[in-house]
Amino acid sequence: MNQHSEFDVPPFVKDIFGNIPRLAGIVLLAVLAWNMIFQIASEEVGVITRFGKFERLVSPGLNFKMPFVEKLVKVPVERQQKQEFGFRTVSSDVRSEYTKRGTSDESLMLTGDLNLADVEWVVQYRIQDPFNYLFMVRNPESTLRDISESSMRQIVGDRTVNEVLTVGRTEVAHTVRDLIQGLVDEYSLGLRIEQVVLQDVNPPDPVKPAFNAVNQAQQERETLINQAKAEYNRVIPRARGQAQETIQRAEGYATARVNNAQGESARFNLLFDEYMRAPEITKRRIYLETMQRVIPQMGNKIITDQDGNNVIPLLQMQLSQGQKKESN
Repeated sequence: MNQHSEFDVPPFVKDIFGNIPRLAGIVLLAVLAWNMIFQIASEEVGVITRFGKFERLVSPGLNFKMPFVEKLVKVPVERQQKQEFGFRTVSSDVRSEYTKRGTSDESLMLTGDLNLADVEWVVQYRIQDPFNYLFMVRNPESTLRDISESSMRQIVGDRTVNEVLTVGRTEVAHTVRDLIQGLVDEYSLGLRIEQVVLQDVNPPDPVKPAFNAVNQAQQERETLINQAKAEYNRVIPRARGQAQETIQRAEGYATARVNNAQGESARFNLLFDEYMRAPEITKRRIYLETMQRVIPQMGNKIITDQDGNNVIPLLQMQLSQGQKKESN
């Protein structure tokens, strides 16, 4: 019977050492596959560099690159990003939390009328050109931050504190957005500024009470002006209507008087023409018509002759008739 030497190697050890080349090959293939195959998400673009030099862009999906020679940088071109000024978001949840610690230097600004304003704003942007974003500027995020702060200070410095705090906020945000976009394009940052939002604009804490008092006075002034305008709109149209009514009535009265006068004038002219044709007859007719109108309006009547000597007994008749009426 053969006996083993004390230096004999067990069979399983021989198997392990015999499979080392195969295991090394498997590991090498796994490392190569890990460095060759990569996945690009739908909101990203892959930038491939070869020995540090830009080579190509790769679209979302499964892609390949040369291992150890080419490197991949994923750029989130479809993701909206933001930079905050004057505050920082501590937590984003149902109730987000913010802090102003360490941000007073970037938010405290001098306005055009030499007042101070504490301006908080947000710059929302996307990466538009991955090549420019990675290779044209050393630190595009920091550069964008400096551009944004400089632009906001420039625009706020051209306006009064009331414009920045109240009516001019929207116009300030649009102007700052356009100014930032122009500088970003000039510096080839490869970014697209989508929106500048003024989160909050307040006077500094030491002057808040005085500013609030001034603001309240201005609001009261606007209220009184609006009340006066409402009273004006209520009274003035009614007065104008009454004035117009009076004018129309006066015009109607004037027209009626003119028409009456014209009618009387025409009647007089016609009467005068008839008189000229037969003066005695016309005179007699006018006299009788006049007496017909006048006599019924008189009371007791006494009729005498031309010399006033004889009184017609009409007076006695009238007295008798009056007595009969009283007795009845």
